[in-house]
Amino acid sequence: MHERGHQQGNAPSARNLLRRGMLLACLVIPTSMVGGGAMAQAHDYREPPRQDWSFTGPLGHFDMASVQRGYTVYAQVCSACHGMKSVTYGDLAGLGLKEADINAIAGAHRVPAGVDASGHPATRPANMDDHLLSPYPDTHAAAAANHGVVPPDQSRLAVVHPGGVDRIYAFLTGYGQTPPPGTVVPPGLFYNPYAANGQIAMPPPLYDGAITYPDGTPATVAQQARDVTTFLAWAASPHLVERHRTGVGAAVFLLILLILSICLKRRTWSNVH
Repeated sequence: MHERGHQQGNAPSARNLLRRGMLLACLVIPTSMVGGGAMAQAHDYREPPRQDWSFTGPLGHFDMASVQRGYTVYAQVCSACHGMKSVTYGDLAGLGLKEADINAIAGAHRVPAGVDASGHPATRPANMDDHLLSPYPDTHAAAAANHGVVPPDQSRLAVVHPGGVDRIYAFLTGYGQTPPPGTVVPPGLFYNPYAANGQIAMPPPLYDGAITYPDGTPATVAQQARDVTTFLAWAASPHLVERHRTGVGAAVFLLILLILSICLKRRTWSNVH
């Protein structure tokens, strides 16, 4: 009896500890899920303005015309420095391109092919199975050509870049602003409030009319930035629409199942007095 009473006396204390543990989990877990915790709240860049994207939200979908234009921007501008090693030329079929067009795009690029008979590095035309590699042979060459900084791969940039797609768009359109009073921009660097510490060695990549869109859309800086950001979001999550459709279908199924369960419960207990 004494042991039982001792256990009962400790039970409320154990429940209190459990409640405290659950409360602590509720406080800690959401913080760690959003940007990696409290440390992620300290930004070294200006918080980007929120943009309205067609692909956000549970019913989001990609504007494929914008994705196609975004690939044009990537191919004619970004690919000069950045690769997309997780994307193959065959993946471009998801843009709606025909196989002949993809083969033509791939064939215009050359990829490493070992060494030739003399032991020198050899290349060959790319095919649909090849990846959109960096234009530099290695990281040392990439750093040497870009002021000591290796241009990041853009395959997953939209999902791993701090600030996400909003910051990518803000960064691409953020050049040309006047630095705050007291800010000194060293020679060779450019002020951009959405870059780390507000300064970056990369020159403005986009200019009005620098490219020509096949569909005739005016190629302003803002339009190019929005299109290439949409393309990067598609490249990082090419199956987003399919996942959304699956999620909506599962939600509808569970809703129907819930309604049937309620009806069955009412019918089962209707004769119970």
